Amino acid sequence: MDKLIIIGASGHGKVVAEIARLCGYKEIIFLDNDSSIHSCSGYPVLGADNLVSQLSGDVFVAVGNAEIRKRLMEREHGRRFPALIHPSAVVSNSVEIGEGTVVMAGAVINPEAKIGRGCIINTGSSVDHDCVVSDYVHVSVGAHLSGTVKVGERTWVGAGVTINNNISICEGCMIGAGAVVVRDITESGTYIGVPAKKRK
Repeated sequence: MDKLIIIGASGHGKVVAEIARLCGYKEIIFLDNDSSIHSCSGYPVLGADNLVSQLSGDVFVAVGNAEIRKRLMEREHGRRFPALIHPSAVVSNSVEIGEGTVVMAGAVINPEAKIGRGCIINTGSSVDHDCVVSDYVHVSVGAHLSGTVKVGERTWVGAGVTINNNISICEGCMIGAGAVVVRDITESGTYIGVPAKKRK
């Protein structure tokens, strides 16, 4: 746990770098396809993301877009993608967390929850008991998943969203900020409001 290569020199990347530092990484570098960016949060940006194959170290994809995150992690198959957990997060010993997932400050993940690969469990969010959060899901700041919720791959759960107990959400959804999900969502799309309804 000496060197971490972060793909994505953005605000999200800054948070990931801070968590990586707190987790014990001694050397942190960034890669980004924007050639005008030379540093991020005091760490060097060495060049485009295709340089990763020439560098040694663990890799973390700090890109908010789920499709891009998935593509980059699949492209770098065989590299080590650590799960990064902020020291202030509360994570039960029985939780499973996939590679390349970040759990940010103040997040709570309760017993028997399963978090997939490449997920973002953002600041102050909660994932309650027995939830299943599939690969490349983003649970945004202050969002709350009640017990036994299932969230499909590449779904974005917006800031302040509440998802009721025993709800299933299919893959590829966007749940708008502040929405309250009280029924299963079986069709991909954007859902907003209280209760959440599909945006036409």
